[in-house]
Amino acid sequence: MADTPAERFARVSAQIAEAARASERDPESITTIVVTKFHPASLVRQLADAGVTDVGENRHQEAQAKHAELSDVPLTWHFVGQLQSNKAKAVAQYCSVIHSLDRPSLTKALAQSERELDVFLEINLTDVPGRGGVEPSELSALAEGVLGTSNLSLRGVMAVAPVGEDPRSAFDRVLEYRENVLRLAPGATKLSLGMSGDFVEAISRGATHLRIGSAITGKRPDPTYP
Repeated sequence: MADTPAERFARVSAQIAEAARASERDPESITTIVVTKFHPASLVRQLADAGVTDVGENRHQEAQAKHAELSDVPLTWHFVGQLQSNKAKAVAQYCSVIHSLDRPSLTKALAQSERELDVFLEINLTDVPGRGGVEPSELSALAEGVLGTSNLSLRGVMAVAPVGEDPRSAFDRVLEYRENVLRLAPGATKLSLGMSGDFVEAISRGATHLRIGSAITGKRPDPTYP
């Protein structure tokens, strides 16, 4: 087993390329976002030296601190966790892509930012109360709200496969729900699907953005950021 972040990144990149070719896709069409929750900025720097260009975070305080510490490193920062509306404007100062837009109040909060942002609509694939993501029945209305803003570019949809469900069937549901978005925004073709345990299945269903953590970063350490 590879035991350094660079080696793990190389191994996962090879697996992504293999899965892409198996689905007759260009590996270059897939963006790998390395999720670095709880890992120090020093590890992110190592990953950048190994060729990582996109990193993901899901806690504002931690992400903000890392971004400041790594201001000299050319990275694209993605916010992939649930985002509170009262923190949206602050997150927009350092993240270029928001993967978890799931309610009108968050659309409104992000629209107050002066920065242009790429956004994905997160779809809830479970029946768990309080779980992040918009209900499929409310997806079209959420998309319309984003399209009515001046600074938010709707790139596509995002989802997490529920525990215990075949990820391929979960991702098939996402493709079905996405049709309603594409009718409103034909250019919103991106798919933020797949994590460490199911990125191969996500690629087979057309994922363009993978959110991969432990398979590259290793076991999460205890939190050190506020």
